[in-house]
Amino acid sequence: MDLGLKGKVALVGGASRGLGYATAKALLQEGCKVAMVSRLKEPIEDAAEHLSKETGGTADGFAADLSEPRSVEILVREVLRSFDRIDILVHNTGGPPVGRIENLKVEDYEAALRNNFLSAVRLASLVLPGMRERKWGRIVTITSFTVKQPAPAFVLSNAPRAAVTSWVKTLSAEVAADGVLVNNVSPGSIHTERIEELAKSRAKMNGTTPEKEMEKMRGEIPVGRLGKPEELAALVAFLCSERASYLTGNTILCDGGMYKGLF
Repeated sequence: MDLGLKGKVALVGGASRGLGYATAKALLQEGCKVAMVSRLKEPIEDAAEHLSKETGGTADGFAADLSEPRSVEILVREVLRSFDRIDILVHNTGGPPVGRIENLKVEDYEAALRNNFLSAVRLASLVLPGMRERKWGRIVTITSFTVKQPAPAFVLSNAPRAAVTSWVKTLSAEVAADGVLVNNVSPGSIHTERIEELAKSRAKMNGTTPEKEMEKMRGEIPVGRLGKPEELAALVAFLCSERASYLTGNTILCDGGMYKGLF
């Protein structure tokens, strides 16, 4: 299926590894030019160079801290200077630390909100004017399964990402008539370095081992395995495409059937 993305310019966050990296690759394979973003300069430039060679596409790496307003402004200005426009925004940031509510401080919540919620708001505010002027745009946020089913000890992810979900729903209605479509993708347990880190954190809290925690994760998934980053990336690429032209304001799970609710 031709997704109609050839020549589009995408900005993808958290792209030096994991879900962001897989998403950047999927968009490059569909003919997009991709601005790949991560905090550290060397890893993101290496990742962009690798994907450019692998796919034959155009990818550039940009170092930026998406939790810092000034850094976001500089990032968007540099991407526009390099690519002239931004047609697609894939908001993806690193997950916050695991922690039980009794052990958290207000400052922990503030940091999580800056990283996982306000970064999306700031990026969108800077790219939306151009999208609306051109009457075409796609914004996809990568949140988490926990926006539907909050997980114990994950409140720093549960709460900010639930805020993103509500914001996306509101924003989607305001910009749809201008050809800008906005959706959430909510992954379950996808096998990335982040999942391995979470298994270690859970093992420490529960007095088990990372291997046992990974086994627990697999046992909660009806398909019987962890997801692959490229499976999530394929969904994101579809939502960015011309083929998804009647989809907006949605929160779509990619979780192997793990969520038990109806809505």
